[in-house]
Amino acid sequence: MIRAIVVDDDKNIVDCFSEFLELRGIHILGKGHDGKEAVDLYVKLRPDVIFLDVLMDRFDGLYALEKIKNIDPDANVIMVTADLTENTHTQMTALKASAIIFKPYEIDAIMKALHDISFRMARNT
Repeated sequence: MIRAIVVDDDKNIVDCFSEFLELRGIHILGKGHDGKEAVDLYVKLRPDVIFLDVLMDRFDGLYALEKIKNIDPDANVIMVTADLTENTHTQMTALKASAIIFKPYEIDAIMKALHDISFRMARNT
């Protein structure tokens, strides 16, 4: 079973997205609402994957992605965003996001990203 953390500054999105993942067999270890909290949760819980919103107040998702990748270059970080700008995409790619999912959520994109992560995890065991 994949263990995940969900981070978004919108508490309703965190709850709904977490419920969606749980219905698909993903165990939600933690929920957060800004980039700093994402890093703290990652260090404490060491999930298999973290779903991370890009645009958040205070500490954004790019801050968290960079910090998490510095802690664990192999971390599976799926960026979730409505920001379609080239600059944001370039930053996420440079920081080695595992996948990028655009809002509104596309179920097929989420499931493909999870499938790819499951495959990588199975190969590394």
